[in-house]
Amino acid sequence: MNQKELSVFPLGDKNEAFADYFIGQSYLQMLSTEQVPIANVTFEPGCRNNWHIHHAKNGGGQILLVTAGRGYYQEWGKQVRELHPGDVVNIPANVKHWHGAAPDSWFAHLAVEVPAEDGHTEWCEPASTHEYDKLK
Repeated sequence: MNQKELSVFPLGDKNEAFADYFIGQSYLQMLSTEQVPIANVTFEPGCRNNWHIHHAKNGGGQILLVTAGRGYYQEWGKQVRELHPGDVVNIPANVKHWHGAAPDSWFAHLAVEVPAEDGHTEWCEPASTHEYDKLK
């Protein structure tokens, strides 16, 4: 699959700045840094991010707009949700979660950062490889 087949948005560079928080290779292309930050995040097959929390005193959280491939999203203590192009994931502030590609598929989403008061991201442990490997 080439970049043109994956998304209308640019693939971006290897996501080196956040590589410590991903298992596998991801790519990051900021689409907007004004008003509301929006990033195109692309995951190679099997790539996923660590559990993390978008903390905020007020507002905050994140919205994922799935644009390509097949992937997963999971909130702490809940079942994994399979994601496909056109899916929208509303992630409330202060909710521990992870997201990433299926083992056999590239995956891309737009990550929309909801404006927050005292917002910051806390990166936690990797999503369990044992549990991830059970996903199809």
